[in-house]
Amino acid sequence: MEWSGAQRAFVVETFFKNRESVIATQRAFGTHFELGRRYRILTRNTILRWVASFRTTGSTLKKKSPGRPRSVRTPANVEAVRQSDVQSPQRAACKPAAALRLSDATVRCIFHLDLKFHLYKMAIVQELHAGGWENRVNSCQRKLASVPPTAVLLTSDETHFHLSGCVDKQNVRHWAGTNPKELHEIPLHRERVTVWCAVAEFGVWGPYLFEKDGRAVTVISDRYF
Repeated sequence: MEWSGAQRAFVVETFFKNRESVIATQRAFGTHFELGRRYRILTRNTILRWVASFRTTGSTLKKKSPGRPRSVRTPANVEAVRQSDVQSPQRAACKPAAALRLSDATVRCIFHLDLKFHLYKMAIVQELHAGGWENRVNSCQRKLASVPPTAVLLTSDETHFHLSGCVDKQNVRHWAGTNPKELHEIPLHRERVTVWCAVAEFGVWGPYLFEKDGRAVTVISDRYF
């Protein structure tokens, strides 16, 4: 049974007023709270435990347990992991784990729970040498210089639109307690439409659909005209 703070305080106060008599405290408790014969549910051990707790801590309420003390994720280890990440932020979690003699799971917990770090994915781009940027600028300038003043410069691209409702599985994730095992069936040869579009100084040119015999085709130089 869950006892309220008022009931606990009454028990301790009555216990001292009645010269530390447990029986007198039980009787007064039942009369005050109108419990009738049910007051005996307040046992002798319960009364003595509340009194002992009051004498020790000044409260009859049970203190919340601080939990199991940390043995690995100590402030010293957290700071060591943080310093290791500052020195080499691109290293995998297993590297500082081996250097600090900590498990990989412990280091990941420190990153996530203590340091509030998140895992980011590195983007892959084409490597450019020291003169790469300058070469690109010079190449663009040469192309612009070779274009006659009366010419129209088009910047175009093409893309394919699947008619079967194709779903990119890399963009679909499920949060659930169990694996839903959801399947998305697609035909072997999916119908699609190829769309071409260009942008020039006068505006947008297109879009145009490219098909041959009812099937989408790739946009090549012969099909531009």
